[in-house]
Amino acid sequence: MKTTVTKSAIVTGASGGIGRVVAKRLAKDGFAICVHYAGNPAKAESVVDEINNAGGKAVPVQADVAKAADVENLFKQTLEAFDKVDVVVHSAGIMPLLPISGGNVETFDKVIATNLRGTFLVLGQAAQHVPAGGRIIAFSSSVIAKSFPTYGPYIASKAGVEGLVRVLANELRGRNITVNAVAPGPIPTELFLKGKTQAQIEEFKKLPPLERLGQAEDIAGVVSFLAGPDGEWINAQVLRANGGFA
Repeated sequence: MKTTVTKSAIVTGASGGIGRVVAKRLAKDGFAICVHYAGNPAKAESVVDEINNAGGKAVPVQADVAKAADVENLFKQTLEAFDKVDVVVHSAGIMPLLPISGGNVETFDKVIATNLRGTFLVLGQAAQHVPAGGRIIAFSSSVIAKSFPTYGPYIASKAGVEGLVRVLANELRGRNITVNAVAPGPIPTELFLKGKTQAQIEEFKKLPPLERLGQAEDIAGVVSFLAGPDGEWINAQVLRANGGFA
């Protein structure tokens, strides 16, 4: 059923991690939210319930961002629910770590399919549906500057994301739509913590001059800025929200 809203946003990967906090922040900012999820409907429903119970509007939509038909349906369902898509925040991604030498090519292909192909598809649909004055925000990563061992597939995918963002900003010339990326530093999400020892986490804390890990709320604030009225002159940029990590 269609709901009349003032402004709406799609947040991919909104069932957990940074995406969950971004969805809740944009809902607080007055956006009706399409809570995208890949495979955990219960977690997505909990985000939807949090937003709706706080007086906002949200609907869950499942999609595999690596599949063109799924991404097309993601936008279709959002338009059916809210009649518009003013902001698209693409935060869905995966980060398996593996070496380049002797690395598993199937895992590499999966990272590229989800992180880079997924961004290509989401940005492509956003370019078709976001109106004048709208915002398109992708997620890169500040780890690009560090070139840590075993991060090859992830860094390759995120370097590609930054390229797509800049190109799309130019392709949308004259339409008054901004296209940017946010590149977080280390954030203690499940994605970041997986496979790391406490000693490794402590070392990550020491890397930025602020000597702490970032929080998802730090990143949500940056997204809120880009999606809001004060971000209208920021375009074709990568905002490295990392406490000086890189």
